[in-house]
Amino acid sequence: MLSSRSAARLLSRSPSLLRTMSSVYVLPIDPSAPTATAAPVDAAKLWHTTPAANASKPSKTGTTHLFFGNNITAVSSFGDKFAQKRGDERREVIRKTVGSAIKKVRELGDSVEGSKVFVDASADPHAAAVAAHLALYSFTLKTNTPSKFDPRLTEPIPDKLTLAPLAENGEWETGVIYAQAQNLARTLMELPANIMTPTAFTERVKAEAAGIPNLDVIVRDTEWAAQKGMRTFLSVAKGSQEPAKFLEIHYKGGAKDAAPLVLVGKGITFDSGGISLKPAADMKLMRGDMGGAATVSATVLALAKLKVPINVVVLTPLTENLPGPTANKPGDTVYAMNGKSIEIDNTDAEGRLVLSDAIYYGSTEFKPHTLIDVATLTGSMDYALGEVYSGVFTNSDSLWNELHTAGLREHDRFWRMPLDEEYGPQIYSSNADLCNTGGKRAGCCTAALFLKSFVEGVEPADGADEPALRWAHIDIAGSMEASSSGPYHEKIMTGRPTRALIEFVRGLAQQ
Repeated sequence: MLSSRSAARLLSRSPSLLRTMSSVYVLPIDPSAPTATAAPVDAAKLWHTTPAANASKPSKTGTTHLFFGNNITAVSSFGDKFAQKRGDERREVIRKTVGSAIKKVRELGDSVEGSKVFVDASADPHAAAVAAHLALYSFTLKTNTPSKFDPRLTEPIPDKLTLAPLAENGEWETGVIYAQAQNLARTLMELPANIMTPTAFTERVKAEAAGIPNLDVIVRDTEWAAQKGMRTFLSVAKGSQEPAKFLEIHYKGGAKDAAPLVLVGKGITFDSGGISLKPAADMKLMRGDMGGAATVSATVLALAKLKVPINVVVLTPLTENLPGPTANKPGDTVYAMNGKSIEIDNTDAEGRLVLSDAIYYGSTEFKPHTLIDVATLTGSMDYALGEVYSGVFTNSDSLWNELHTAGLREHDRFWRMPLDEEYGPQIYSSNADLCNTGGKRAGCCTAALFLKSFVEGVEPADGADEPALRWAHIDIAGSMEASSSGPYHEKIMTGRPTRALIEFVRGLAQQ
């Protein structure tokens, strides 16, 4: 069997050689305590032929070597002291190790196209499946080879590699659904705004939902929104020629009369800032300003596939924010669905406008026990937490604990932020009930406080200790994008916090 270095020299002279190799094996290994696998190769023996095995320092997590024989084998190290790691830390090591190996295999390019990749997922089938499918994902609209993301396709293009566990396991299949959901959210966020319009978004979700039991997709138009009194949502939509849509997804997995969980996602398919125009540099990233809508939509599709016993309603107000002749102007005042007056100080603070009506509609129409909104809402959150954590503002300690636990388990982590009325004067002091901006200081906090005004039941009733409705606002303005590649992700829109939301709802359904 050839080592990575020898194979590289040979393949540079004869790339067709790889096409004769039928299978690929991805074998994570604990160098200090290697164990046998079901693969037809001895991973420990191969590892001991590598420079990493004889180095003075332990190999780093994800160190991967490729070997070429009748098949291709990727042996990847769990790193130092793997046996001592437990729980969430251990799962992340497994994700990094498997993801690194899959990336090495993927780099072999077209020469392995059509191969089946068998992954030793015995350490944690769920984590291994998540990492493998996330690492295999690579978005492109280049036309030198057919792209599965090309919007002109009439038939889907199969994946270049097929992933499977060495031993069948239900947890692997669950992990696949988690990863596929995040990859769908990544795709929705990554597709450019001329392709992923509000209408196209709803059509894509309907296509993804086709054939999944207990799932209803309802697309509302602007006439419906006007009848409901969604004036803040429609005020943002009027600047664009693209028809706005209000998407509802109903998953009926629980008891018929059980109160649902409501998930609300900000769906600005392109945000120019409106008349308060954003700087040109990196404005193209605002194709991902519908990341909230993408993640909650992908989440409910996954929940339905997993047949989680819970009722969920997803609401996504979809529109562009453009500086058209009828667009909102700084200083305009609009009246929200709940009757509150809002002064529009900055048209680039449009996300809270579209969310306010959707949140009020969700909390009053469906009487949920829990409501969570997800939004790429504020640059302030990006400055506060960067890409590592998504910020959470909530009125409920129990809800925070459940989100926190789910985020740790999937390494799609949250950080709790202050939801404090002492920030109130920043948005309460205009001529209207609310101002849609409160200045630069604590901008993510004032945005959350703004949204709180539209959550019916957010405060405890007279004599009650707890509010009738648990609510959380998740700001993903920082975590929406990865500015550099990692072991199982690329420099790309992230699709976060899809996996954490799925994990949270599955835990909620078990209570």
